[in-house]
Amino acid sequence: MIAITILLLVVFFAVMIGVGIYSRCQATDVNGFVLGGRTVGPWLTAFAFGTSYFSAVIFVGYAGQFGWLFGLASTWAGLGNAFIGSLLAWNILGRRTRIMTQHIDAKTMPDYFGKRFDSTPLKVIASLIVFVFLIPYTASLYNGLSSLFGLVFNIPYWVVILIMAVLTGFYVIFGGYMATAINDFIQGIIMLFGIVAVIGAVITQNGGLLAATQKLSAVPAPGWTGGAFTSFFGPDPVFLLFVVILTSLGTWGLPQMVGKFYAIKSENQIHKGTVISTVFAIIVAGGCYFLGGFGRLYADKITYAANGKPLFDTIVPAMLSTLPSIIIAVVIVLVLSASMSTLSSLVLTSSSTFTLDVIKPAIKKEMTEKKQVFIMRIFIVFFIIVSAVIAVIKDANPGVTFIAQMMGVSWGGLAGAFLAPYLYGLYWKGVTKASTVVCFVWGTGLAITQFVFSMTGVNVANFPPFFALMFKTSIHSGAFAMIGGLIIVPLVSLCTKKMDKAFVDKIFTCYDAKVETTAKTALD
Repeated sequence: MIAITILLLVVFFAVMIGVGIYSRCQATDVNGFVLGGRTVGPWLTAFAFGTSYFSAVIFVGYAGQFGWLFGLASTWAGLGNAFIGSLLAWNILGRRTRIMTQHIDAKTMPDYFGKRFDSTPLKVIASLIVFVFLIPYTASLYNGLSSLFGLVFNIPYWVVILIMAVLTGFYVIFGGYMATAINDFIQGIIMLFGIVAVIGAVITQNGGLLAATQKLSAVPAPGWTGGAFTSFFGPDPVFLLFVVILTSLGTWGLPQMVGKFYAIKSENQIHKGTVISTVFAIIVAGGCYFLGGFGRLYADKITYAANGKPLFDTIVPAMLSTLPSIIIAVVIVLVLSASMSTLSSLVLTSSSTFTLDVIKPAIKKEMTEKKQVFIMRIFIVFFIIVSAVIAVIKDANPGVTFIAQMMGVSWGGLAGAFLAPYLYGLYWKGVTKASTVVCFVWGTGLAITQFVFSMTGVNVANFPPFFALMFKTSIHSGAFAMIGGLIIVPLVSLCTKKMDKAFVDKIFTCYDAKVETTAKTALD
């Protein structure tokens, strides 16, 4: 098994490095380094979107956790990711994002806020939010690698982190967005074949789909006589709904996800990308959560905490430990692919945002394109080092719980702050600066409050019912942050000072430009 795994990893590493070197000629200026020159095709964009979406956190962590909690009903989270997080996101955000960001020459999400609302302070605030909340999210990508590599290699966890960090940093620094997109496509292919192979192996090992489902239906759950984990919505439908909202709607407000729409080449390719991205999500996300739904069949093989609760990150590795060597080797490359693709997207987003939206405005004299790209490369190294150090500290000190808690609130904080003003800003001229600021405060404030409550051990069950539900978990607070933002932005916009009409009208002229198209696309 070790020989097979090493061979696959060597080939995988060689391809990643080769792509980085191949793409270096397209990363000589800011537009090429950050957006691939806005000429990226549908397949690369769709796979970049999907692989940035689904990391090892999904495959190892969420699949195990939600599969344990909901059984086969956890598949709804995967389907929500496909149809809300991918299909609707592409249809509602794709075209308008591409058109407006090119019109106002916005290269990052904070840059969009600054130019859409004519406010440099707004851009800087958004950049700081990205910086604060993306770092712990980036560190979480290393989760699960330790237990999976432990199935094959007897090497320290920090070595695994170092290999992944160095390799990812190499191709992102050399090739920028284009190297990331090409490698995401390759990594996405690995993920597609890998998840199908793993599901087939696990089901076969349990006697086939019917036999595995029958075994799962016999697993008891509080308040159920049987069938809790094979029921349509599982034993806790309300919590499942919050999971679907957070993991699906959240992509609409994440800068590393929305940024993929900035770079796509044309209208026709957006249509193709929508279909490709949705199918990819159905297979990968739906497959991961479906696989995790059988986690209860391995209850005797997983690791438990002192209080008797299962350690969710050990569920999927326990399921894989009894599979054939070749399947385990494929899974290791699969999880490494998922982690590296998301890591590359996050560090590129963080470095470009910090350079273009914080460093560049702070320096009064003009910065050349070459210098901006150089600074971005420096910050890519910085962000990778910081995330790797955090991951090592967390692994070496299990008692340092604040890192894990911060990882949990980062997704909800980012999406809660950005989703509503970004979405409304694409469609509605009436969005105001004040409503955007209020939404920033709302989203980050809710996330930080959740973090403080978790760290201090506040018993939210003693709160009034509404607030007890809001702060029950980081998943609940994240969902409330996003939904609340969608309500707050229009209400505050109606009550606060409007933006200059001429300025806003000029921005929205991008949607009125006349273009020629075929009859199958639009009627005469």
